[in-house]
Amino acid sequence: MKTLTKEIQASITPAMALALLKEGNKRFINNLKVNRNLLQQANDTSDGQHPFAIILSCIDSRTSVELIFDQGLGDVFSVRIAGNIINEDILGSMEFGCKIAGAKMILVLGHSKCGAIKGACDHVEMGNLTALLSKIQPAIYDEKTVLENRDSSNDEFVEKVAAINIKRTVHAIMERSPILKELIESGAVGIVGGNHDITTGEVCFYDDTLIINPPK
Repeated sequence: MKTLTKEIQASITPAMALALLKEGNKRFINNLKVNRNLLQQANDTSDGQHPFAIILSCIDSRTSVELIFDQGLGDVFSVRIAGNIINEDILGSMEFGCKIAGAKMILVLGHSKCGAIKGACDHVEMGNLTALLSKIQPAIYDEKTVLENRDSSNDEFVEKVAAINIKRTVHAIMERSPILKELIESGAVGIVGGNHDITTGEVCFYDDTLIINPPK
């Protein structure tokens, strides 16, 4: 697998970037990892990096994006925070990754059985975690199909809230970052939400969140 260069990155479209992620996940779930010389990649990227995607995911130890998408050093930007929520710092990081460093796809990645989602469903309050979990609360309020047992004991409720939280984050990125919105609307960058099943390893992409516009 070639180390990404500026020229290779420039040739990758948002649609191609999404395809690379999907292909990598297929390799992961089939245990067909690409043979890479990681030390060589470290040397090749020592003077610069040219990732094709930026992925916002949870801190969960089972959701390492380089592993579940079978990517090497220098291939993707990885932003990790409990509950895959956004704040100004994360948006700034995404703006850097896309506007300055040239990433072509933004993926908001949640996962099954998420502890942060469960904590928010249980209205946990603990130190600085309180403020973080409060950012997930709107997804809980938006979930109106489950009428009973609206807490972490109800797996169906937890997974529905997780899906809503992912989709809300995709929309919030567009709403809160004029820089990213312009890049997405111009077709320079794409955006999509997805969910990682920690049992099977498979990532399900939400087509209703996918935005890949023709380049202007």
